[in-house]
Amino acid sequence: MRRILLIPAALGLVTTLGGCLPMMAVSAVSMAANSARGTPVSNANLAPTAREACTKVAAAHGAVHIIDVQQAKVNRIIVWGTAGEGAQKQSFECHFGTAVIAFKLRPITPAR
Repeated sequence: MRRILLIPAALGLVTTLGGCLPMMAVSAVSMAANSARGTPVSNANLAPTAREACTKVAAAHGAVHIIDVQQAKVNRIIVWGTAGEGAQKQSFECHFGTAVIAFKLRPITPAR
């Protein structure tokens, strides 16, 4: 009688573990991928360099005015500002890692 009761209990345990094993495998793969990527290195000390590099890129569009420089992530600085004058003035967003990663210009529309 005990053997008969142990078999369903053992099958229940195997079924329960069967769902966990694939999840454990996915978790292990994810951990390995994150480990291979490494830990991002802070670039907070590069804020003046980011400001200067983004100013150079924006200068191609006119006079530059920096509005804000912010450490967005451990390894990413974002510089916001404007470039140009009068009707040609545009806002910009510049992403910096160890160099300029992305630069977006947007027209400034007058308030209605």
